[in-house]
Parts: sequence; structure tokens; C-alpha cells
Amino acid sequence: MEDPRNDDAGLEQNGAATATKKKLAPTKHKPRQLPPYKLLLHNDDVNTFDHIIHSVIRLTPIPQVEAIVKAIEAHETGVALLLVTHRERGELYVEQFASLNVTVTLEPDEA
Repeated sequence: MEDPRNDDAGLEQNGAATATKKKLAPTKHKPRQLPPYKLLLHNDDVNTFDHIIHSVIRLTPIPQVEAIVKAIEAHETGVALLLVTHRERGELYVEQFASLNVTVTLEPDEA
């Protein structure tokens, strides 16, 4: 007579249960985008164009020609959009520009 406690079905020789591994279809998670923020350069009557342009080139990936255009735009209209980034990086930019006495602000990009 067989002892039902010694049923080896589903057990390997070492006593570990064998489990059928199911392959799960890879889920395609879309990376969550951080909300965009606009970094705005403001006109001031304190800094020279050279200082503004060199600050923009030094702190951002903006090339020289574009930095000149942004400085002129800020001078003529009061404000120029430097770039759009996520909030934490934008806050870092604000602090870095402040250390150079250049006024920039950060605001949510509603577009």
C-alpha cells in the first residue's frame, strides 16, 4: 500500500517543489514625463550684454549665436525664453544665474 504522504508528484529528488515558470509578456511602461518648466531671462539695467551672453553660454547648452539673440530679445521685450526643462533642473539654473547676478525665473510651461 502506498503512503499518500510520500507522493513525489511535483517534488524533485531534493524535496524542492517544481514550479512551472510562466513567461510573462513584457509590459511596456511609458516613462513618466516630468512636467515642463520655462526658464525665462529677464531684462535688467545692471548687467552688460557681454555678461549676460557669457552667463547663458556658461550655464546652459545654448550656443553663442542663440545666446546673443536671447539677450537682445530680453532687452527689447523685457523677457526671453531660454529653454524648457524639468522643475529641479530649472531651479538649479535659477540659483546658478542668481550667483552671477543675472535674473531668470522659472514657470510652468502650460503649452
